Amino acid sequence: MPKVKTKRAAAKRFHKTGTGELKRMKAYKSHILTKKSTKRKRNLRKATIADASNAKAIRKVLPY
Repeated sequence: MPKVKTKRAAAKRFHKTGTGELKRMKAYKSHILTKKSTKRKRNLRKATIADASNAKAIRKVLPY
């Protein structure tokens, strides 16, 4: 059985935490920032945990 390749696009976007949860950065922080409030932009900086409904699919593309 050959080794399973990691999907590099997913590896750059998701990281496993110590407890095995998947950490991701929030979207909507790349452009058109003038109309977004400072508070909203500040909250978009923080990482968050990926939703459980997507976790199974993400783990499949990140085998190691």
